[in-house]
Amino acid sequence: MLIRAAVCPHPPLLVPELAGEAAGELAELREACRRAVRTLLEPGAGDLVVVGGGPETRAFGPSAAGSFRPYGLDLDVGSGAPVLPLSLTVGRWLLEGREPARFQSVAFDAAPEACLELGRELAREDVALLVLGDGSACRDEKAPGYLDERALPYDREAARALGHADAAALERLDPVLSGELLAAGRAAWQVLAGAASAGGGPLRGELLADEAPYGVGYFVATWT
Repeated sequence: MLIRAAVCPHPPLLVPELAGEAAGELAELREACRRAVRTLLEPGAGDLVVVGGGPETRAFGPSAAGSFRPYGLDLDVGSGAPVLPLSLTVGRWLLEGREPARFQSVAFDAAPEACLELGRELAREDVALLVLGDGSACRDEKAPGYLDERALPYDREAARALGHADAAALERLDPVLSGELLAAGRAAWQVLAGAASAGGGPLRGELLADEAPYGVGYFVATWT
């Protein structure tokens, strides 16, 4: 059963040392992420699982490492050779040394039903999920995907769904449109939706942040 969840974005610039002079621009977003993560560490939350998009769907052990070296910072987090994709590396960094029960990547292009089934599988036991995912990357001309007029409505609906713990709305996210808008969080959010549909009591959502400082939608939310 899903006990609670925190949803955070995964830009490497969340790490102040990597952001440099731009670190202040993401200070409020960074603090919102930390607030969300703290809700997962309270007693009774169940096993903590970190979920994020990656090139493939696979599980990693609790001590698995990631690295920010590909993004210009000589910083590894975890133990051993870096194997985690960026999303889970950011999740590991946000946990500040605490180890989850496991890390779980989900392929960015995974079909919605596969994402939902993975979420239901994770929620067979009492679980707390830290879900890493970005919104569209097409919010303005300087965005990675340039400006797409469909991006703002997409992000508004994603933010609404995350803020209201609306799992059904997350289930309906179109993988084709999500791919066209470079929305890296779609698959991970649908894993969350699957976990929420696995049974248990109603969940209450709270949206802690909704920003797009670099033309990419960044949302922070908690489900309890």
